Amino acid sequence: MKDTFYITTPIYYVNDAPHIGHAYTTVAADILARYNRLKGKAVFFLTGTDEHGQKVQKAAEEKGRTPKEQSDIMVENFKNLWLKLGITNDAFIRTTDEEHKKVVKTILQTLHEKGEIEKRAYSGWYCLPDERFWTEKEIIDGKCPDCKRPVEEIAEENYFFLMSKYQERLIRHIEENPLYILPDTRRNEVLGFLKNNPLGDLCISRPKERLSWGIPLPFDNGFVTYVWFDALLNYYSATSYLAPHDSGSWWPPDHHLIGKDILTTHAIYWSTMLMALELPLPENIFAHGWWTIEGKKMSKSIGNVVDPNAVVEEFGADAFRYFLFREVPFGIDGDFSEQAVIKRSNTELANDLGNLLSRTLAMIEKYFEGRIPQPPAFDIKGEVDMTRLLQLKNIAENIGADFDVYMGKLWFGHAIDKVWAAIDDANKLIEDEAPWNLWKTGDTAKLAGVLYALAETLRIIAVYFSPFTPSAAEKIWKQLSLEGDLSKADLDAEIKWGRMRPGTKIHKGPAIFPRIEKKAK
Repeated sequence: MKDTFYITTPIYYVNDAPHIGHAYTTVAADILARYNRLKGKAVFFLTGTDEHGQKVQKAAEEKGRTPKEQSDIMVENFKNLWLKLGITNDAFIRTTDEEHKKVVKTILQTLHEKGEIEKRAYSGWYCLPDERFWTEKEIIDGKCPDCKRPVEEIAEENYFFLMSKYQERLIRHIEENPLYILPDTRRNEVLGFLKNNPLGDLCISRPKERLSWGIPLPFDNGFVTYVWFDALLNYYSATSYLAPHDSGSWWPPDHHLIGKDILTTHAIYWSTMLMALELPLPENIFAHGWWTIEGKKMSKSIGNVVDPNAVVEEFGADAFRYFLFREVPFGIDGDFSEQAVIKRSNTELANDLGNLLSRTLAMIEKYFEGRIPQPPAFDIKGEVDMTRLLQLKNIAENIGADFDVYMGKLWFGHAIDKVWAAIDDANKLIEDEAPWNLWKTGDTAKLAGVLYALAETLRIIAVYFSPFTPSAAEKIWKQLSLEGDLSKADLDAEIKWGRMRPGTKIHKGPAIFPRIEKKAK
């Protein structure tokens, strides 16, 4: 089994305010990074910001700043949000890093010397907000097909990466590697495009007279690198100066997590760039869906863009993280509403999980002086009837196999379902066995078994849930008085039944998920 795990988010455009889409991709990467650390792998989790281009230059000019000064200010928006969301990225790359710029120049020079880049005249319709050229066929009523804003016709000389020569090779790679692009709908989308359209060459430069804020081409100082070519190389450049070097080579990445709006740039531009460089392609590019809000597309003009900072402040990071990956399968579009967050948090996190912890610890305090009881043997042939308890033990012990498969496929919702089966059965055990009646009838052996089974199940649940709701999982860990840092736990060891030590003094605390009291609009 591979003992390293390299995962990336896109590098986010520094001039944008962080929104729910940025948070979604980054939390997904964080969940996978945390899980693979639990599995004992050396993990490199990369995120960062894309800081070159005309929009940054224009915004800086309007504010009387240099583009770098503008970037330094804006980048803090992302770093601060990642702290609020509990993101455990190992590195934060900026395309203004001197080390990144050196790598970009080296690669450009290499491709130029290999004959993979050539200069030619070009004319097309240019969208300034998207910093992208469109053909006559692609524009709609004189507007950009993506952002619907007016485009301008530009004719100039530029440098082109000869992307077209890799069309057939890319088709073969995608067909021979079914996991390369996921979900399948995105894979089919890319294949459909490649099989039905001639692939053009990629314009990778801008004249300095039109754009000065960028990395100069090493072979022609009159041009700077086009932002996409510069940005995509971050995934590779980071491995040379940001990744730990005691774990061997990090290339290729296990996952590039992206939104579906940048699928073409990654599945086609990036793939062909790597082919030209004779570098291995990533194991997987996963393009997830978009979030709407109460059925409507988010738009700055409508004013319905979800600010993840505000959601975290109102509902907490764990509730937000849980909602994002419980509400819809990862890969398809989802709908966000405050009421949906409240419902998930109150019914599942507060009622099902929070109350399970609270009730279990309260009974241990009441019946066993706040110490984990010594249970009878978990044996069907013992003096105490452990049949029902063995059912819960079996469910908790068997989360692992399916959970690992689901996490490997990025089926986060299915992974949560496996844990929730244990939560549901633990709650049902309380109703079935009625510990208060066992106490009244003096059946302390059975009572000890029930409460030990509940505490042990909660311990195992905390381990599995720590990638999704890290703060809440840590609170469960502490209230059970378990030792060590949960984020550094050994998954294989911790999911084994029976590690909860009898006699341990618990520390019951406040509710890990207080109910959210908010009236419907």
